[in-house]
Amino acid sequence: MECRPGCGACCIAPSISSPIPGMPHGKPTGERCVQLSVDMLCMIFGQPDRPLVCGGFAADPEVCGDSSEEAIRLIGWWEQATSVA
Repeated sequence: MECRPGCGACCIAPSISSPIPGMPHGKPTGERCVQLSVDMLCMIFGQPDRPLVCGGFAADPEVCGDSSEEAIRLIGWWEQATSVA
């Protein structure tokens, strides 16, 4: 599956524990990454300071669903289902 243009769900829904430029402690679940542009594109895509976890994300219908809204919901569900208490 190819990423949907203008989706950005993977930059909003999950937590990211790795440092991100502008977010040295990562980002919490549901918070928009500061590197997500108004066009919903990663502003550090392909750059060496982009977290490895971001580069390793692959769009998949099971995670991304059929819309950006569904992707936010599904990624949020996966985040809760896989988080360690």
